[in-house]
Amino acid sequence: MSVGKSQIKKITTHQLREMKGRSEKIAMLTAYDYSMAKILDGAGIDVLLVGDSASNVMAGHETTLPITLDQMIYHAASVVKGVDRALVVVDIPFGSYQGNSEEALRSAIRIMKEAGAHAVKVEGGEEIKESIERILIAGVPVMGHLGLTPQSIFKFGTYTVRAKEEAEAAKLLHDAKVIEECGCFALVLEKIPAELAKQVAESISIPVIGIGAGPDVDGQVLVMQDMLGITQEFKPRFLRSYADLNSTITDAVERYIQDVKSVDFPNESEKY
Repeated sequence: MSVGKSQIKKITTHQLREMKGRSEKIAMLTAYDYSMAKILDGAGIDVLLVGDSASNVMAGHETTLPITLDQMIYHAASVVKGVDRALVVVDIPFGSYQGNSEEALRSAIRIMKEAGAHAVKVEGGEEIKESIERILIAGVPVMGHLGLTPQSIFKFGTYTVRAKEEAEAAKLLHDAKVIEECGCFALVLEKIPAELAKQVAESISIPVIGIGAGPDVDGQVLVMQDMLGITQEFKPRFLRSYADLNSTITDAVERYIQDVKSVDFPNESEKY
């Protein structure tokens, strides 16, 4: 089996658990549209997250809070159409699940029915246990998210590393076990100390996906625009850019503008 591209024909929640069991790392990226989802899926990505980070990278908002459930469903439906192999997980946006388990269930069902998604993701631990259980009872797979939870950014007041103090680290460990016991199929840990992330991954049976959580977890996730070097202003320590598409695209557009203005495009072979 290639290290870079798993030979699994279709990724499911069961497959992810088996991957953890055999220590095969899980590769996950965000996606928000059909064209990019098709490229990422064809490259062999295991999981595509239709993240509420669309609020930032697609709509230009400062936080993830403004994006609506309808907008998330639109992005998710576009991604699902471009996917043959990857598992598509969709964030339930802020305000659509936290305070009411019935609303949480309605939101999850809409995402599954209208977008054709394979699973949903929620942020938080024991405080949203009722919502998680309500969704799971309906047969909708749920991925958890602990550590830095962007939907709670105004409570934190900063994007700094979470769970550095003993009390918060203990709560995170407790919440991770609650999420596992509820029946979630996986857990994202964002921006926490690597040693704590390792401890979590070793203490629960479900896959743990890290973003700024060190190498000793079961997989990694990055925002696609960050990984491809499209965004330029976001450069946290955990980010590795694998391309500089910002420069590539800028150069292509500048050459296009020059060719149009000099009447070099279209040329004789490019007209009918």
